[in-house]
Amino acid sequence: MSPTPAGPVHLRAAGVSVVLTTDGQRLPAVLHWGADLGELSSADLGVLAAAAVPGTVPNDLDETTRAGLLPEHAAGWLGRPGLAGQRGGRAWSPLFTLATLDVESGPDGGGRVHAMGRDEEAGLEVRLEIELLASGVLRQRATVAVPDGAAAEPFVVDGLALTLPVPPVATELFDLAGRWGRERAPQRAPFVVGVHSRENRRGRTGPDAPLILAAGTAGFGFRAGEVWAVHVAWSGNHLTYAERLSTGAAVLGGGELLLPGEVRLAPGEQYSGPWIYAAHGRGLDGVAARFHAHLRSRPHHPRNPRPVVLNTWEAVYFDHDLDRLVELALAGAEVGVERYVLDDGWFRHRRDDTAGLGDWYVDEGVWPNGLHPLVDEVRRLGMEFGLWVEPEMINSDSDLARAHPDWILATGGRMPVASRNQQVLDLGHPEAYAYILERLDALLAEYPISYLKWDHNRDLIDAGHGPLGTPGVHAQTRAVYRLIDELRSRHPGVEIESCSSGGLRVDLEILERTDRVWGSDVIDPLERQQIQRWTAQLLPPELVGSHVGSPRSHSTARTHDLSFRAGTALFGSFGIEWDITTASTEERKELAAWVQLYKDVRTLLHTGTVVRADLHDPAFALHGCVAPDGRDALFALIQLATPLTSVPGAVRLPGLDPDRRYRVTTQTPGDTPAVRGRRPPVWLSEGVELPGRVLAESGLRAPALQPEQLLLLRARSVDAR
Repeated sequence: MSPTPAGPVHLRAAGVSVVLTTDGQRLPAVLHWGADLGELSSADLGVLAAAAVPGTVPNDLDETTRAGLLPEHAAGWLGRPGLAGQRGGRAWSPLFTLATLDVESGPDGGGRVHAMGRDEEAGLEVRLEIELLASGVLRQRATVAVPDGAAAEPFVVDGLALTLPVPPVATELFDLAGRWGRERAPQRAPFVVGVHSRENRRGRTGPDAPLILAAGTAGFGFRAGEVWAVHVAWSGNHLTYAERLSTGAAVLGGGELLLPGEVRLAPGEQYSGPWIYAAHGRGLDGVAARFHAHLRSRPHHPRNPRPVVLNTWEAVYFDHDLDRLVELALAGAEVGVERYVLDDGWFRHRRDDTAGLGDWYVDEGVWPNGLHPLVDEVRRLGMEFGLWVEPEMINSDSDLARAHPDWILATGGRMPVASRNQQVLDLGHPEAYAYILERLDALLAEYPISYLKWDHNRDLIDAGHGPLGTPGVHAQTRAVYRLIDELRSRHPGVEIESCSSGGLRVDLEILERTDRVWGSDVIDPLERQQIQRWTAQLLPPELVGSHVGSPRSHSTARTHDLSFRAGTALFGSFGIEWDITTASTEERKELAAWVQLYKDVRTLLHTGTVVRADLHDPAFALHGCVAPDGRDALFALIQLATPLTSVPGAVRLPGLDPDRRYRVTTQTPGDTPAVRGRRPPVWLSEGVELPGRVLAESGLRAPALQPEQLLLLRARSVDAR
């Protein structure tokens, strides 16, 4: 680490600059976060800092202030304070003096700044970490501590949130809303004076989590405009907000949303908030590309080809019959499945969803020889075996609940409102934690399980811990992290999927210990087109489970062609959730062709850059993936609904190398959608060869597809270079 710098600090990586200043002895504040400013001398940085100081105006503070990473009320910040708390009604407005500031350069660009501040009178210390990663993603985290020798009365932390400033040109806000089965629906709002606050109190990330909160220039889209975005990496209650003051100062911020009294710090104790990730880019695609690059750079990011999955849930539900499940495995192997996952219904008393959660023993009545006959057959067929579990939940009708009712999260003497006939197991209870760890460890030791589908099917309501019923969400979230970490340590070869009523636990902290998320319980491809498009705002496709369902959707009752179902699932971690033993010979043959296409293009899809087009008509969508070297790309043109105009216009193919020439053709088996009219555009039959710049700026005439149809287009470079 370098010594404390005398002036502003400039971090640069991947086209992003971050400039921090300490304003004398104050905690660090960000002067600039955005496009790269180039090489700047110390003198340049000093001038930049001086030029950024606002003037004073009548009837305002005599000294100007800016939002630090941790905004302080006592320093004159009139918005939401970064640290909220008190010690017996005192120490509620701390003012930290900078004690140390260390700067560490990153080996691949960027760097990290560590700052520590003290308020001797309040008896508090705060440590800040801000890091610009090689991907251009910025992340920061705060820790508040009570030093030894401070007042004995605990300091109650009510909130710890960090912020980043955005410039006045950011006049629009964007985030995501949703519900079960329709997760990640986009919404926009003007960035006006006041607070746009998204508070999650579900105890899990939730279907209505913002995923990201972005501020951008007017009218920004996928490919245009300047965008700044933040994500709170936490799987429990959390806060994400945008705030603009009457002074014009504007910030994006977030942190954990703590329940009353949930964190109480005695001398020698500390509390660390979650990482707040942030990205700046050109358009929403530019922001997504930074998050994807960061995730793919992690040492533990999945490197092996993402296998084709067959999940048994919508094929058999709770009807666990060995012969039927083996028949399904045989059909899966025939079409090219690589991983077979046995879903809910295998453990004691689990004949429906009203009983059994917590009794994590193989049901002897259904499986007299254990799971071995099925596991052995699956592996003989050349497939990995995976298993569904829901370790954090408990049914009142279970041996575990009858033996240990005190292991249920509850406040005092009342039981929380039931959801899906289940309650939440208190993993903050040491004995409950030990029981679940032992049961999962025993299953993984007995069976050659390669994959756990880890579900979490209810919100944490009235989630009290222990005999006093004190708030337990923070401890529960930390315990889940410890549990998964310990299992991964004992069984390092096992992959884990984060499934939570589908896509309700999707955040960057759960993904530090899991290998995939389930995008949504709804696999109707029309719904999945939107869900996957916006999940991609944070996650690359290899991390998002996407399956081919039955011809008639179990969740919406819509009916779709196999090409639309499979073409939608293709752009993810591909799988099948359909009783394919009932499929016709022609359907199995077509499904096998889609499986083979996935195997052929998964390296492209799972290493390339995700691109999404800004189209003239919301009845259309176009997205794709461009190889890192720009030599190959796969696009999907989707007709979501009937268009307003009878003859479609041109669609642009974004993200191609403008200086390469490409040959664009249809891609089998996604080349025969149902169309309107007798004559499609001429170029479709033979393909077309054009420079990438022309394809991106002028585009190609789209065919007139029927609604809920999909056409695959392949663009391959014809240049020698």
